[in-house]
Amino acid sequence: MAALTAFAAFAQLAPPSLAVEELEIDLLLEALFQRHGYDFRDYDRQLVRRKLLGVLAARDLKTVSALQERVLHEPGAASGVLRALAVAPSGLFDDPAWAREAREVLGKSLPSAALPKIWLAECAGIGEAWTLAILLQEAGLLARTEIFATIANEEMLTETRDATLDATSLPALQERYAEAGGSGTLADWFELRDGRALLLPRLRARITWAGHNLVTDASFNEFQAILCRRALADFGPMLRQRVLRLFHESLARFGVLGVDRELAPGDAHAGAYKPLLGEAPWYRRVE
Repeated sequence: MAALTAFAAFAQLAPPSLAVEELEIDLLLEALFQRHGYDFRDYDRQLVRRKLLGVLAARDLKTVSALQERVLHEPGAASGVLRALAVAPSGLFDDPAWAREAREVLGKSLPSAALPKIWLAECAGIGEAWTLAILLQEAGLLARTEIFATIANEEMLTETRDATLDATSLPALQERYAEAGGSGTLADWFELRDGRALLLPRLRARITWAGHNLVTDASFNEFQAILCRRALADFGPMLRQRVLRLFHESLARFGVLGVDRELAPGDAHAGAYKPLLGEAPWYRRVE
């Protein structure tokens, strides 16, 4: 009822064509939820719209309704749409500034925990997980730390578990690795097989890949650190608050929270956190 009321108000103000398009998007997102169980209805609407328009252009379709028909009736059509709406995979050390911050914050915060657990919530693929594993290894923390990397999309989760890198890309990534605080040679953390690069087994063993949907699932463990910067940026206001409450339930006292932007005074449990790096969005739970 609330969604229909909101659409009615929007329809009175928007041009007819845009109002129809918004209704089509509502129906498509409902179809994805009802038919496939993935809920994007409370994601940031402008972001969802841009991604869906990209899918339309790639498939040479004129309307969202035409895309919805394929999603409902064409085998495999939903998979491409779900991929487009999901968090895009990140590259290895693709954000050196964030990696430097993670080195500093986690390097100071985790040593006091006996067996730290880190949750990479809605992980952006092996690039994000392997970056974290390498910097924790270099900080001397990985051997007693377990990284839980979760992904909502089961198809993407299966692919990520078996993913590798192009071995020829490693030399080009050395500069980003050095900018992120790496002091050695990036390639030393990989084994090479048939032109592919795979993180060393002792590092991979500290990463547990699992399915978890931030939109619908409950807390599943207690963590000493929770990191989620990419998915949170995709969420609408109500969903963002739901996920921040979930993180608070899952984070141990004095644990570290790393998110996409500074917590606002009105954010869920904002008063329970103390900033760790000035204006950078890294926090310690103190309540």
